[in-house]
Amino acid sequence: MTQLFNKISGREKRRKLRNNSTIAEIYLWTQIRNKKLGYRFLRQYGVGKYVIDFYSPRLKLAIEVDGVTHLTKEELEYDERRQSEIEQVGIQFIRFTNLEVYYDIENVIERLSDRIKIINAG
Repeated sequence: MTQLFNKISGREKRRKLRNNSTIAEIYLWTQIRNKKLGYRFLRQYGVGKYVIDFYSPRLKLAIEVDGVTHLTKEELEYDERRQSEIEQVGIQFIRFTNLEVYYDIENVIERLSDRIKIINAG
């Protein structure tokens, strides 16, 4: 059986992404790290051939922070395909834009908290 999560072959890519995080990712990370929402989140987590921005293994919840590069038709199609493949292994997604993180972090955290409640209720 092949390894699905955090493959060794993707270690350097994940490290590079962590070291070159966007400002929005860094800002959100300060809000969710150290179990501030009651659950552990990991940064730049590998799932198959993909890397997700933040992931809680216990919740099976992926958080993606999308910048302006995610607005092209090609990127939107790629994101949709990528998300679909990752969801096939039981991982749920919640997405935010950079602008939401920059200018409405309270709502972002509230939406995350609401999603965690829904996951726990189900």
